[in-house]
Amino acid sequence: MSSDAFSKILIAEGLVSAEQLAEAMRLAGSSGKKVHDEVVRLGYAPGDKVMRALAKAHRMKFVDLTALTVPAEVVALLPESVARENTIFALADNAGALRIATSDPTDIDTQEKLRFILNREVEMALAPRDQIVEAINRHYGTSDGESADSMLQEFTDTAIDFTETAVEQDAASGGQEETSDAPVVKLVNLIITEAVQLRASDIHIEPFEDRVRIRYRIDGRLVERDNPPRRLLGAILSRIKILAKLDIAERRRPQDGRIKLTADGKDYDLRVSVLPTNHGQSVVMRILDKDNIRVGIRQLGLSENDFRQFKNLIRRPNGIILVTGPTGSGKTTTLYASLNELNRPDTKIITAEDPVEYYLAGINQVEIKHSIGLDFARVIRSMLRQAPNVILVGEMRDTETAQMGIQASLTGHLVFSTLHTNDAPGAITRMIDMGVPAYLVASSIIAVLAQRLVRVNCPKCKQPHQPLDTQIESAGITPEMLKGATFMKGRGCSHCQKSGYKGRLGIFELMVMTSKIRELAFQGAPTQEIRRAAVGQGMAVMFDDGVQKALRGVTTLDEVFRVSKRTE
Repeated sequence: MSSDAFSKILIAEGLVSAEQLAEAMRLAGSSGKKVHDEVVRLGYAPGDKVMRALAKAHRMKFVDLTALTVPAEVVALLPESVARENTIFALADNAGALRIATSDPTDIDTQEKLRFILNREVEMALAPRDQIVEAINRHYGTSDGESADSMLQEFTDTAIDFTETAVEQDAASGGQEETSDAPVVKLVNLIITEAVQLRASDIHIEPFEDRVRIRYRIDGRLVERDNPPRRLLGAILSRIKILAKLDIAERRRPQDGRIKLTADGKDYDLRVSVLPTNHGQSVVMRILDKDNIRVGIRQLGLSENDFRQFKNLIRRPNGIILVTGPTGSGKTTTLYASLNELNRPDTKIITAEDPVEYYLAGINQVEIKHSIGLDFARVIRSMLRQAPNVILVGEMRDTETAQMGIQASLTGHLVFSTLHTNDAPGAITRMIDMGVPAYLVASSIIAVLAQRLVRVNCPKCKQPHQPLDTQIESAGITPEMLKGATFMKGRGCSHCQKSGYKGRLGIFELMVMTSKIRELAFQGAPTQEIRRAAVGQGMAVMFDDGVQKALRGVTTLDEVFRVSKRTE
């Protein structure tokens, strides 16, 4: 009954439309998550408002934990391990009943378990999950910044001998998974857990002459976190290699592996790359969070016009759609969002990827293995015999792959792929430069989407902001545009690690192949000429898309200038 009540409240309060609610329920059914979590993740409504509606539906009290400070004696009533494991937090001790914050009103099991563990009455209140995690870190302190420093301090002050031999002996005994009390195990777990909580996409562990530098990449920017002493390097490396099932005795060659782990109640995949440098082996761990690619096309950040066009394009029966941009510009997310949209029981989708980063239910994914001659061209040739409707080619990196992709599109398949070009018109000339005949390029490509990622203003601390006159002039903003502008900028708070930004969004340039552009492609016209024709026929350039987002207060002009430039 309460789920129906929750749905009615969401729609009655105008938080979501009936279509958005249906989409969230569909995704919740396939992912096993709660509907309210999906509504927030899809960006349909703010987390606190959704949680208030959920509290109303379940007749529970809603609590905002952002500025709440709970006395230490109340926090101590709930053991930290229980709080972290169940993502709950003690709020107040009211006449024998302990009030606990939770983000799941249907979790009766935890409530009963708490009554048994604490031997007292428990009453539950609702709060957003991220606020509970933040409150746990703030009050218990084991996973915030001070803890990592104090843990490192503990290791260095007590001069624990982090010898590789000890770790290797541990590996040989086969007991490495169980010895969670070992200092190196704690340290590596701490590094990974903290990176996950800070929403990092990569962990960089880099050795230097007298120290080891640990950095996290958060929203595309590297942030330095710790500098453990050099003597800890061997043990840290060995522990990571054990987790990734790599050869811990190999120090001269690059190695690649994967780690599967659960952190903060979620399953994560870590792709591990080990590279020998002049000061020792450097490690980069890419954190792959399945939630990142479970997005719809609507959440990518396309403008209304581009969104409508792109949605129509991906429903075409054949042709090539190219997504372009440098490494780390969100191309994979865009492609997976498109595949998620097309992933239906009546559509067969096959992908060729190098490597397969995320595993998608209902889609046939093939990993490229160059060592056995399984390259893109060979996979495409074989996958065509499997009669797919949609094909994803990870990257068109050579002439043979490009020509195979084009042949696939001409024989009635819809092909998605990526190219490393700076803008959409450049993809046409790049394909021709690769040796693909101009007439094939002109006839097969139906659209090119170029993109970059800009950081989004933190919702908690953003405030009105006036850009410099030089910035406004450089961005080409007219007085008419300024009249309706609401420039915003985050001042920096605990929610965004003092950066002023939280999360990222795409800025796009969608070039649809018209008869005029096809003609120019066929003639092998230069990029500038194709660009002029595309703009003349209504293409909004990437820089202008970014400026529009800055005018609406979504991001800042600084971010737009950082990732793109104005074209004349």
